[in-house]
Amino acid sequence: MIRSIGALWAGAIAAAALAARAQEHEHQHRQAEEETTAPLVLPHAREGSGTSWMPDSSPVYAHHFRAGDWMLMLHYLLLAGYDDQWSDRGSRRFTSVNWVMGMASHALSGGQLTLRGMFSAEPATMGGPKALPLLLQTGETYGGEPLHDRQHPHDLFMETAAHYRRPMGSAIGIELYAAASGEPALGPTAFMHRTSAMNDPFPPIGHHWQDSSHISFGVLTAGVYTGWLKLEGSLFHGREPDENRWDFDFGPLDSWSARLSANPTAQTSFQLSYGFLHGPEALRPDQDLHRWTASAAYTARTGAQGILAVAAIWGRNVEQGHGSDSALLEGNLDLDGRNAPFARLEYVRKSGHDLVVGGDPDAHYDLFQAQLGYVHRFTGGPVVPLVGAAVDLGLVPGSLESAYGTRTPVGAFFFFGMQPPWAEGGQAHGRHH
Repeated sequence: MIRSIGALWAGAIAAAALAARAQEHEHQHRQAEEETTAPLVLPHAREGSGTSWMPDSSPVYAHHFRAGDWMLMLHYLLLAGYDDQWSDRGSRRFTSVNWVMGMASHALSGGQLTLRGMFSAEPATMGGPKALPLLLQTGETYGGEPLHDRQHPHDLFMETAAHYRRPMGSAIGIELYAAASGEPALGPTAFMHRTSAMNDPFPPIGHHWQDSSHISFGVLTAGVYTGWLKLEGSLFHGREPDENRWDFDFGPLDSWSARLSANPTAQTSFQLSYGFLHGPEALRPDQDLHRWTASAAYTARTGAQGILAVAAIWGRNVEQGHGSDSALLEGNLDLDGRNAPFARLEYVRKSGHDLVVGGDPDAHYDLFQAQLGYVHRFTGGPVVPLVGAAVDLGLVPGSLESAYGTRTPVGAFFFFGMQPPWAEGGQAHGRHH
């Protein structure tokens, strides 16, 4: 009798185990089917400037709000301080580097529409003949003359754009981008949005070889993407902004670009791009430019509050059959959410025309620059105040020593400012949540 009862119990336990295994298998199968059929979703942290990609592990510094079914975000960086660039071609001034960006996202026709507005007061805070003092920097004009050893202010309307992304199932999606002022699919994420560069108040001296098209007046972009790969192309107005930084500089969509982006892991992002820019320079409107760029970015957590972000960028401009290259390696190490040293190393080959030096304007010079700095943030509140300093050290060839009064021109920028706190998480984009 006891043996019979034991046998019955054993049989019941075996049957229950088989039933549990079958139920678990069915649950896993159903979950796999749901994952297979779920719309393709991309993390918000991946979104860089324009339609560029950053590593999925990038931190998001922003304020988040809700207004009905709309998701709202506010980004900004406001810096003010004293910039002193020594040497015979240096200058100095109190100045402010600043931008504010608002985003509004809403579900639309199975995808998501995002409206963006990015604005800067730099035409007022760093305009004029001195602009932002930065030795070895070149690009654009002031008073009808090429700017040199200074960074031009950004326009009031840095970006006014609509971005639509729609998954076409679980494996592929399409996106469209239209901007009165915005960024075509050319180059890496613009320097002010890169995690590896966000604490450095200085733009790269190779900016006009890499990401200078981030303010273009008239941009149309279309792309197709998977969970880790994107191919996109743009039509845009190729002329650089003019000296009136307060308005739109519309023109024909006379330039084009193509970019391939890849995020094979959550910590990495790569891009390769080519662009044809029709008459980008106001002083040389008949000279077209071909630009090639490639970049790699890495971002990862270090400890509970730390972030390590590194980027390597190459850019090449070809004008009238003559090419010149730039290369950049930069990094930002946020130690604990409050203290962040940063560094940038650059090489750029610039012409006499770019540098506005005597002699042959088509002669080329190899330039090197290192930028080192440190930022301390006062965290804990709804807005994060910060203080910091950056030093730039250049190296020019002997043939330029007489122009600069030294072969190693040096400058420094001491600043304070504010930015939003680190927003943990970050909503995925691709479907309504």
